[in-house]
Amino acid sequence: MWGSERAFSLPLWASVLVAAGAGAILDAGFPDRDWWFLAPVGVALMLLALLGRSLGTGLLVGLVAGLSFWLIHIFWITLYLGLVPWFALGGLQSLFFSAGLGFTAVVLRHGQRVWPGVWGRLGVVPVIVAGLWTAREAISAVWPYGGFAWGRIALSQSESPFAPLVAWVGLSGLSFLLVWLSALAVQLFREPELARAVRVGVALGAVALLLAIPAWPTIQSGTTRLAAVQGNADAGLFAEYAPGQILQDHTSATLPLLDETVDFVVWPENASDIDPTRSAAAAQVLDYISTEMDAPLITGTITRPEDTYYNSSLLWKSGQGAVDVYDKIHPVPFAEYMPDRAFWRPFAPDLIDLIGRDYGIGTRDNIFDIDGVLAGIAICFDIADDQLVHEMIDGNAEIILAQTNNADFGHTDESVQQLAIARLRALETSRTVVNISTVGSSAIITPDGQTLDSLPTFTAGAMVQTVPLSDTLTPAMVAGRVVEWLVSGLGLAGLALCSAAARRLRRS
Repeated sequence: MWGSERAFSLPLWASVLVAAGAGAILDAGFPDRDWWFLAPVGVALMLLALLGRSLGTGLLVGLVAGLSFWLIHIFWITLYLGLVPWFALGGLQSLFFSAGLGFTAVVLRHGQRVWPGVWGRLGVVPVIVAGLWTAREAISAVWPYGGFAWGRIALSQSESPFAPLVAWVGLSGLSFLLVWLSALAVQLFREPELARAVRVGVALGAVALLLAIPAWPTIQSGTTRLAAVQGNADAGLFAEYAPGQILQDHTSATLPLLDETVDFVVWPENASDIDPTRSAAAAQVLDYISTEMDAPLITGTITRPEDTYYNSSLLWKSGQGAVDVYDKIHPVPFAEYMPDRAFWRPFAPDLIDLIGRDYGIGTRDNIFDIDGVLAGIAICFDIADDQLVHEMIDGNAEIILAQTNNADFGHTDESVQQLAIARLRALETSRTVVNISTVGSSAIITPDGQTLDSLPTFTAGAMVQTVPLSDTLTPAMVAGRVVEWLVSGLGLAGLALCSAAARRLRRS
């Protein structure tokens, strides 16, 4: 109802219903549906549901919106871990969502007093709202246990005309801009005294302004020819297979390429299920591939130097063995290792005990020098970690090799969600990204975000392509995390001002 101009609010029951629907709409903006234009719509509906809400009811609306979004978005977890981890992770992320939208409700309610002019309300409040959203994404991406950098609104835009903006402002900056558009639309809705033509003009002008920003140009520094092999191996975490079967599958998929001339061959995460640094038989297989291809081989495996297991990538050369090793820096908690096992075990002992092997956290750099080509190495979840991507580029990586194993997730949305991240990383870094999986989705993505080659899921095959190298530094890579800190700081500062205004109002 309207109590006065700019005082629109829904009854609480209606706000809850709108929030529930908004979460589902936001998810529809992500792959596999990839209706990217629905992501800002979902955000706008969440903000609409918050109008007139207090902090307490804003927390409730935010929790409902978060549960609706997250329980749909990561339903693929249930395929191999079941309902308890799905609801636990979705519930944790929904608590972040609840806090973020609860604080946003305070800004939407009291920002009108802090910035009373119409252009202040249109110019400042959307910035504060978008800054708070970005801060919530930034915190949940790194905390707890290294965070969960999935589901950021920027990741819905890999196929949208807004995607090239990521080279200028990074993933956090793109999230900020998208939420800013949604918040601006809601604020325009709250200004009925403005002529409709003015409101429509402002909204369209904001969209046009973002779309007018040109794509960052990529300067090619060279080329390399590579073969990326998808073995279609049953490589799931709990799959039952004979030792060496995954290695055999990737060997078989590589054999048809022996007449090809390439600079290197890349296999996915855990493509050698037997550690060739400890098995002479596995080492002999890798030597054979490297010799016959006359090229180095990059392969994933599980290593165990001393008493710690690592999810590792090896740079293998015939006759020399592993000349470089990268150990995964961001192993996934509750999947690749069990943090605080003694604390969590009483809640679900059977489930916790399924994770019988804890992977260590790698300490080596994520760059391979492949006969003069510097390649950034990302193992699975690493590709979602902003800091690791920045470290690659700081190490002068000219190409990114993203090795992954999606076998646990079948035909769910997980693999295409991960591929979307890889596509945005190509644009953000201005680098070719080779996303190579045991079962798919595998693709070679050029620095302009185009798919150069791809493989059908659950089909053995290989991509053999000459791809561009680049040492271009995009503004996003130069700025590092500065954009994230800046816009998050604006959001938190605006929240502090609105909270102070709320306290003054209560005292009066």
